Amino acid sequence: MPTTYLGPLSWFAQLPAAIEVNETFEKQTFRNRCLIRSCATKNLIRLTVPVRKVETKQFTRDIEISYQQHWQHQHWMAIRSAYEHTPYFLYYEDYLRPFYEKEIKFLIDLNTGLTETIWNLLQNERPINGVPFRGNLTEGAYTCSWSGQTWTDRHPWQNEVSILETLFEKGPETLIYAD
Repeated sequence: MPTTYLGPLSWFAQLPAAIEVNETFEKQTFRNRCLIRSCATKNLIRLTVPVRKVETKQFTRDIEISYQQHWQHQHWMAIRSAYEHTPYFLYYEDYLRPFYEKEIKFLIDLNTGLTETIWNLLQNERPINGVPFRGNLTEGAYTCSWSGQTWTDRHPWQNEVSILETLFEKGPETLIYAD
Protein backbone atom coordinates (compact mmCIF):
# COMPACT_ATOMS: atom_id res chain seq x y z
CA MET A 1 0.00 0.00 0.00
CA PRO A 2 1.24 3.52 -0.65
CA THR A 3 1.81 5.82 2.30
CA THR A 4 -0.87 8.43 3.01
CA TYR A 5 -1.15 11.71 4.86
CA LEU A 6 -4.12 11.19 7.19
CA GLY A 7 -5.59 8.78 4.66
CA PRO A 8 -9.20 7.72 4.38
CA LEU A 9 -10.83 5.11 6.59
CA SER A 10 -10.78 2.59 3.74
CA TRP A 11 -6.96 2.81 3.71
CA PHE A 12 -6.71 2.24 7.48
CA ALA A 13 -9.06 -0.74 7.18
CA GLN A 14 -6.34 -2.49 5.16
CA LEU A 15 -3.70 -2.13 7.87
CA PRO A 16 -1.52 -3.82 8.99
CA ALA A 17 -0.57 -4.45 5.37
CA ALA A 18 2.94 -3.33 4.42
CA ILE A 19 3.39 0.30 3.40
CA GLU A 20 5.48 0.70 0.26
CA VAL A 21 8.30 3.21 0.61
CA ASN A 22 10.35 2.13 -2.39
CA GLU A 23 7.71 3.23 -4.84
CA THR A 24 8.01 6.22 -7.14
CA PHE A 25 6.37 9.29 -5.63
CA GLU A 26 3.27 10.39 -7.50
CA LYS A 27 2.13 14.00 -7.27
CA GLN A 28 -1.46 14.93 -6.43
CA THR A 29 -2.20 11.78 -4.44
CA PHE A 30 -3.06 10.96 -0.83
CA ARG A 31 0.69 10.56 -0.18
CA ASN A 32 0.86 14.22 0.80
CA ARG A 33 -2.81 15.26 0.75
CA CYS A 34 -5.98 14.60 2.63
CA LEU A 35 -9.55 15.83 2.60
CA ILE A 36 -11.43 17.06 5.65
CA ARG A 37 -14.94 18.45 5.79
CA SER A 38 -15.41 22.00 7.07
CA CYS A 39 -17.86 22.20 9.93
CA ALA A 40 -18.85 25.75 9.01
CA THR A 41 -19.31 25.41 5.25
CA LYS A 42 -19.80 21.63 4.92
CA ASN A 43 -17.34 21.78 2.01
CA LEU A 44 -14.40 19.49 1.57
CA ILE A 45 -11.05 21.09 2.31
CA ARG A 46 -7.86 19.72 0.78
CA LEU A 47 -4.86 19.84 3.05
CA THR A 48 -1.56 19.45 1.22
CA VAL A 49 1.83 18.93 2.81
CA PRO A 50 4.20 20.94 0.60
CA VAL A 51 7.23 19.00 -0.57
CA ARG A 52 10.54 20.11 -1.94
CA LYS A 53 10.88 19.90 -5.69
CA VAL A 54 10.35 16.32 -6.76
CA GLU A 55 12.64 14.86 -9.38
CA THR A 56 11.28 12.47 -11.96
CA LYS A 57 10.98 8.98 -10.50
CA GLN A 58 12.04 9.97 -7.00
CA PHE A 59 11.30 7.37 -4.32
CA THR A 60 8.61 8.25 -1.80
CA ARG A 61 11.05 7.57 1.05
CA ASP A 62 13.27 10.44 -0.26
CA ILE A 63 10.58 13.13 -0.45
CA GLU A 64 11.40 16.05 1.85
CA ILE A 65 8.80 18.34 3.37
CA SER A 66 9.05 22.04 2.59
CA TYR A 67 8.65 24.52 5.42
CA GLN A 68 8.66 27.71 3.34
CA GLN A 69 4.94 28.04 4.09
CA HIS A 70 3.31 27.82 7.52
CA TRP A 71 1.39 24.71 6.48
CA GLN A 72 1.55 23.03 9.89
CA HIS A 73 -0.27 25.87 11.61
CA GLN A 74 -2.81 26.08 8.77
CA HIS A 75 -3.46 22.33 8.84
CA TRP A 76 -3.87 22.20 12.61
CA MET A 77 -6.21 25.20 12.65
CA ALA A 78 -8.30 23.65 9.85
CA ILE A 79 -8.46 20.31 11.68
CA ARG A 80 -9.31 22.01 14.96
CA SER A 81 -11.97 24.19 13.36
CA ALA A 82 -13.54 21.26 11.56
CA TYR A 83 -13.60 18.80 14.46
CA GLU A 84 -13.26 20.53 17.83
CA HIS A 85 -16.95 20.01 18.64
CA THR A 86 -16.98 16.29 17.88
CA PRO A 87 -17.18 13.82 20.77
CA TYR A 88 -13.60 12.53 20.63
CA PHE A 89 -11.53 15.52 19.52
CA LEU A 90 -10.50 16.38 23.07
CA TYR A 91 -9.44 12.77 23.71
CA TYR A 92 -7.16 12.60 20.67
CA GLU A 93 -5.87 16.10 19.97
CA ASP A 94 -2.86 15.83 22.27
CA TYR A 95 -1.59 12.83 20.29
CA LEU A 96 -1.90 14.55 16.91
CA ARG A 97 -0.95 18.16 17.69
CA PRO A 98 2.81 17.42 18.14
CA PHE A 99 3.05 16.54 14.44
CA TYR A 100 2.08 20.16 13.73
CA GLU A 101 4.51 21.69 16.21
CA LYS A 102 7.83 20.22 15.07
CA GLU A 103 9.58 20.00 11.74
CA ILE A 104 9.91 16.52 10.31
CA LYS A 105 12.32 16.22 7.41
CA PHE A 106 10.77 13.44 5.33
CA LEU A 107 7.17 12.98 4.26
CA ILE A 108 7.40 9.25 4.96
CA ASP A 109 8.33 9.98 8.59
CA LEU A 110 5.38 12.35 9.02
CA ASN A 111 2.97 9.88 7.44
CA THR A 112 4.34 6.92 9.37
CA GLY A 113 4.19 8.81 12.66
CA LEU A 114 0.61 9.89 12.08
CA THR A 115 -0.41 6.43 10.87
CA GLU A 116 1.16 4.68 13.88
CA THR A 117 -0.42 7.16 16.28
CA ILE A 118 -3.88 6.79 14.76
CA TRP A 119 -3.53 3.01 14.54
CA ASN A 120 -2.55 2.85 18.23
CA LEU A 121 -5.50 5.07 19.14
CA LEU A 122 -7.79 2.73 17.20
CA GLN A 123 -6.33 -0.21 19.11
CA ASN A 124 -6.88 1.67 22.41
CA GLU A 125 -3.18 1.48 23.24
CA ARG A 126 -2.40 5.14 23.98
CA PRO A 127 -2.62 6.63 27.47
CA ILE A 128 -4.72 9.65 28.36
CA ASN A 129 -3.12 11.69 31.15
CA GLY A 130 -0.72 8.81 31.77
CA VAL A 131 -3.47 6.21 32.21
CA PRO A 132 -3.96 3.66 29.41
CA PHE A 133 -7.47 3.66 28.02
CA ARG A 134 -8.86 0.26 27.13
CA GLY A 135 -12.46 -0.36 26.25
CA ASN A 136 -15.02 2.40 26.51
CA LEU A 137 -13.55 5.91 26.48
CA THR A 138 -16.82 7.39 27.68
CA GLU A 139 -16.27 5.80 31.10
CA GLY A 140 -13.91 7.62 33.41
CA ALA A 141 -13.22 11.08 34.73
CA TYR A 142 -12.88 12.93 31.43
CA THR A 143 -16.07 14.59 30.21
CA CYS A 144 -16.90 16.55 27.13
CA SER A 145 -19.52 19.27 26.70
CA TRP A 146 -20.65 17.83 23.36
CA SER A 147 -24.43 18.04 22.97
CA GLY A 148 -24.82 14.93 20.83
CA GLN A 149 -25.59 16.81 17.61
CA THR A 150 -22.77 17.41 15.16
CA TRP A 151 -22.76 18.30 11.50
CA THR A 152 -21.93 14.72 10.51
CA ASP A 153 -25.39 13.69 11.68
CA ARG A 154 -26.76 15.57 8.67
CA HIS A 155 -24.10 14.64 6.10
CA PRO A 156 -23.18 11.14 4.93
CA TRP A 157 -19.71 9.68 5.40
CA GLN A 158 -17.40 9.86 2.42
CA ASN A 159 -14.73 7.19 2.00
CA GLU A 160 -12.19 9.61 0.56
CA VAL A 161 -12.40 11.95 3.55
CA SER A 162 -9.58 11.63 6.08
CA ILE A 163 -9.96 9.09 8.84
CA LEU A 164 -9.98 12.06 11.23
CA GLU A 165 -13.68 12.60 10.52
CA THR A 166 -14.63 9.12 11.71
CA LEU A 167 -12.00 9.02 14.47
CA PHE A 168 -13.19 12.24 16.08
CA GLU A 169 -16.85 11.33 15.63
CA LYS A 170 -16.84 7.62 16.56
CA GLY A 171 -13.67 7.21 18.64
CA PRO A 172 -12.73 3.59 19.40
CA GLU A 173 -15.53 2.31 17.16
CA THR A 174 -13.97 3.88 14.05
CA LEU A 175 -12.93 0.64 12.33
CA ILE A 176 -16.50 -0.67 12.55
CA TYR A 177 -17.40 1.93 9.92
CA ALA A 178 -14.79 0.71 7.42
CA ASP A 179 -16.38 -0.70 4.27
